Amino acid sequence: MARGEGAEQCSSGLLHTAKTVNQDGIKISKLSPQQERKRALTVWSKVCFAIGGAPYQITATALGFFLQIFLLDVALLDPLNASVILFVGRAWDAVTDPAIGFLVSRSPWTRHGRMMPWILVSTIPAVLCYFLIWVVPPIEQGKIMWYLLFYCLFQTLQTCFHVPYSALTMFISNKQEERDSATAYRMTVEVLGTVIGTGVQGQIVGMANTPCINNTSPTNSSNHSVHGNNSQLLDNKVFNERLAYMIASAVISLIYVLCAVVLFFGVREQDNQGGLKAQKHMSFQTGLRLVMGHGPYVKLVLAFLFTSLAFMLLEGNFAVFIKYTLGFREDFQNILLVIMLSATLTIPMWQWFLCRFGKKTAVYIGIPWAVPFVILVVCVKSSLFVSYIVSIAAGASVAVAFLLPWSMLPDVVDDFKVQNPTSQGHEAIFYSFYVFFTKFASGVSLGVSTLALSFAGYVTGVCVQSDSVNLTLKILVSAAPVSLIALGLLIFKTYPINEERRQYNNKQLQLLLRNEEQESEMEALKPDITA
Repeated sequence: MARGEGAEQCSSGLLHTAKTVNQDGIKISKLSPQQERKRALTVWSKVCFAIGGAPYQITATALGFFLQIFLLDVALLDPLNASVILFVGRAWDAVTDPAIGFLVSRSPWTRHGRMMPWILVSTIPAVLCYFLIWVVPPIEQGKIMWYLLFYCLFQTLQTCFHVPYSALTMFISNKQEERDSATAYRMTVEVLGTVIGTGVQGQIVGMANTPCINNTSPTNSSNHSVHGNNSQLLDNKVFNERLAYMIASAVISLIYVLCAVVLFFGVREQDNQGGLKAQKHMSFQTGLRLVMGHGPYVKLVLAFLFTSLAFMLLEGNFAVFIKYTLGFREDFQNILLVIMLSATLTIPMWQWFLCRFGKKTAVYIGIPWAVPFVILVVCVKSSLFVSYIVSIAAGASVAVAFLLPWSMLPDVVDDFKVQNPTSQGHEAIFYSFYVFFTKFASGVSLGVSTLALSFAGYVTGVCVQSDSVNLTLKILVSAAPVSLIALGLLIFKTYPINEERRQYNNKQLQLLLRNEEQESEMEALKPDITA
């Protein structure tokens, strides 16, 4: 995918080391801009960069698929209280993204870069909070505050990891094709991360599955012993599942730390603003106005906001839907795993497709691909075979939903740079506000879903839910996602950056960089000439 990049760069200018002057007026020696840009992004760097994206997806998938059912069936919270925790936690997470994005954009450059220190410092506190999310405290009255506290803390610390990591895409290379290639690596590993999150959490928790409780009402005194047995069964079930969730969270926490270490030591952050004239720091409000006033960005974010909300509704409710509406209590974790495996295997295919036919075409084909299958799963009588077929097909759409936003955001940033050549350094704001909207959508979807189940009469721990609960679940995994996908695609039709505009922006940026490089070289040589 990076074929021919070296030849393009070898045709330009000087190969010497130039003397430059830093902001303190001290002369230092460093590679010329051409030498810096001749250093192509290696496959190893792309792999290490991609591995850094796994922690977010592993934890997000585990939380997305299992936190709702954990709060309801293991922590034994009322559905209304669970909906408050899910919504407030995700809403808080969304609010922190722009704030962290602003702080990251104002961060000074260090010897490790501007993004890497954020990633390094946030890792250990984040995994500690993540583990405590899956612990049931020995206090009944303080459960809600416990989960709210550690859920919000984890989301904040993970934002300190993920916003800089997302913006790091713009700092691993200044070449569009290299960034696209690194993004494809990243998406493959991130979807693999969803497999790990689903697999580790699902399989460990699945091993602790115990028989459900019969919720039939007693009609005579002989049923008192049945209730006693049910109560004992519930205690054993809860204890086993609590232990399983703690073991799963410990394993995921270890993987999180290992991935962060690989990212830190395997990727070199480049100061890609070096070829552009230094800009004064703008206020947050000014930068926000510029970013949110950029039409292509707003349209892209709105389109993916609705499509992301669709897949988040599906993700957040599919485990409960499989377990109760379809009745596959022993297979739900395997069905979820199949979805993520399918997504992982189809990422390379979609990367080839978007390179061959364009990114907008990939959106139009890939996002609606899941629609007929999610309709099928609620219309056909409960069938394990059909459930697995739907899972495979839905995974292909999940792959597109993962890949395309992160592949298209750099195009929007480049378009902004071309249209605003005197205003640079807003990458973190672009990425943080996209993450803000998607996380807010996730909070809305989880909160509304759990609240809807509460109103429908969801009962914790029983074998069979009521018809109203099953109908609500069908709406949440089929009708609502289909409607949101349709709305997102309608908005996406107004998105103006096609392949021609992408190529034009790339050429304009290269021209700007060459001009600035020539100016910086002349400036570096000036002291020698005057001497």
